[in-house]
Amino acid sequence: MSNQTAALGDDTPISSKDDLIALFANGEKPKADWRIGTEHEKIVFRLTDTTGPKWGQPSWDEPNGIRDLLMAFGRFGWEPVFENGKVIAARGPDGSLSLEPAGQFELSGGMLENLHQTCAETGRHRQQCLEIGAELGLGFLGLGFNPVARREDLPVMPKGRYDIMRRHMPRVGSLGLDMMLRTCTVQTNLDYASEADMVKKFRVSLALQPLGTALFANSPFTEGKPNGYLSYRSHIWTDTDPARTGMLPFVFDEGFGYERYMDYALDVPMYFVYRDGKYIDAAGLSFRDFLEGRLSVLPGERATYGDWKDHLSTAFPEVRLKGYLEMRGSDSGPQNRICALPALWVGLLYDQTALDAAWDLVKGWSIEEQQRMRDEVPRLALKATVPGGGTMQALAKEVLAIAAGGLDRRARENGIGDSEAGFLAPMFEMAETGKTLAERHLGRFHGEWGGKIDPIWDEALF
Repeated sequence: MSNQTAALGDDTPISSKDDLIALFANGEKPKADWRIGTEHEKIVFRLTDTTGPKWGQPSWDEPNGIRDLLMAFGRFGWEPVFENGKVIAARGPDGSLSLEPAGQFELSGGMLENLHQTCAETGRHRQQCLEIGAELGLGFLGLGFNPVARREDLPVMPKGRYDIMRRHMPRVGSLGLDMMLRTCTVQTNLDYASEADMVKKFRVSLALQPLGTALFANSPFTEGKPNGYLSYRSHIWTDTDPARTGMLPFVFDEGFGYERYMDYALDVPMYFVYRDGKYIDAAGLSFRDFLEGRLSVLPGERATYGDWKDHLSTAFPEVRLKGYLEMRGSDSGPQNRICALPALWVGLLYDQTALDAAWDLVKGWSIEEQQRMRDEVPRLALKATVPGGGTMQALAKEVLAIAAGGLDRRARENGIGDSEAGFLAPMFEMAETGKTLAERHLGRFHGEWGGKIDPIWDEALF
């Protein structure tokens, strides 16, 4: 389908499946217009115990809590966003700030031209967090999972969609509430030129998503103790909601494209409909019925283009299509790791030679082999096996070399001539040693920390 398809306004009723497919087709961009988007979450915690337990996550409305944190960003040009009179986000010069269900703090950055801009954006955000945090007595933790908090002790943010999700999650999996309340991720959003280009990028990034999980594994603790995983955040997704998560084997079927992803998304059960500033609970209902005006909670009303965009955001596969591709498999971490994730995927997907080499590497892998990697990686990370019998560590070295070549060929240098490939340095070091951040934290826990979790609050600061 051509990228000349007319754009639809969010209030436009959907008249045919072509309107649904249009969202994906309208995402097509010439290579010169490809951009890089990076999103990353941090755990917000108290530096002191003046308003609650030290290292606890502050509530939305307590003094120096999440509400005050969001409002304080106004000094840096951020404008608050309200829901039912309560600030729940902000828009500003570097994209948007938002809240995950227990107050995990997210920057959804702008769509930028190169990785130097991406890392500068992350650096600005970090400095703003540190300045405001010092005044409010708040710190920011770069881990994939809260290392101490019990699920029942965490606050809940005043966002309507989260109320619906919290009610629905226990019906479909045992770990969905942990996903909502205790996890943090970093993800990269990238463009495509055509449907065929999207398909190849989707297949490569999905097949290699377990490698992204392994390289960024950073969630080894639960309630103060080792949990038996290196990426517990990744394990949580295996028992969250099977109807909207996973590796999507159909992406590798002959004929895969926009229409097949549309069919998948239509089969994902709904969460909500947003009308007149409120979220209406539609959990478990069918978007196909909504298209026909047969949604029980809004009888006779047909879905709009905005409803379709909302619905696409409620599918949580390892790679997601929303008019661009989202790489979703990685734990959050410190600033240099946040810069490294887009470097990995830009290097692989934005240079044709690198994309072809990466596809040659994975195209012979069976669906069963890919799933086995996905199943092993949360516990084993770089020690997991890959198709052909090698280790994830060996695969990492090969893939990082391909990505570095892609970044060098992009030739997007900064003012002093540095290549974007320099952002891969932490990953190269990890591929050489075979040790993830999670394993380094565990080594200190069993060694110099003496079996105590307290030092993690300094060790893993954002």
